[in-house]
Amino acid sequence: MPAPGSSVKSDQRRRVVLDAAVACFARKGYYGTTTSEIAKRAGISQPYVYRLFASKEALFAGAVLHVSELLSDALTGAGAGAGTDEAGPPRQAEGVMRAIRSAYSTLIQDRDVMRFLMQASCAADEPLVAEAVRTCYARQVELVSELLNHDDAAVRHWFGAGMLENVTLTLGLADVDEPWARTLSGQRSRSDSGNFTHQASP
Repeated sequence: MPAPGSSVKSDQRRRVVLDAAVACFARKGYYGTTTSEIAKRAGISQPYVYRLFASKEALFAGAVLHVSELLSDALTGAGAGAGTDEAGPPRQAEGVMRAIRSAYSTLIQDRDVMRFLMQASCAADEPLVAEAVRTCYARQVELVSELLNHDDAAVRHWFGAGMLENVTLTLGLADVDEPWARTLSGQRSRSDSGNFTHQASP
């Protein structure tokens, strides 16, 4: 029988390892990152990593599901905040769309999260990773669909806009005063406004 509090400590250490894994994998990807690098960042021994996760692939898959929970929590909170009580008018899909887009934008300001999501797609040749990424997408599609009243076109628009935002943030397009960059980022030219002013999200 485990000692009192031991499962809590194990969960805490698992969270630390997952956070470290997201940060390391975000920078060098699945294939370029070693478990020893993750262990060092987490402040634990490499053997302890393997006590928590059977393999690097299992660790990466666990990190995908960890990030999926972060996404779900952010979107659920934003969706709830955009709703009204039963006595008020029905929730408007446009308002919910703005709220969850804002929540997603805030979350991916943590570039580790955003880059890790991109690295996850690149590692989808690994079976456990592919399964975790599909599970992540399934959860997000289900959640966003519910928030947007099961409007498939709106759901596809939301995911498309989110992926474009990933590219915009990764390449730092907000700081590139070129026509092609402004087209993708929705920024105005410095010569037009004196500084960059972000236009309304679609």
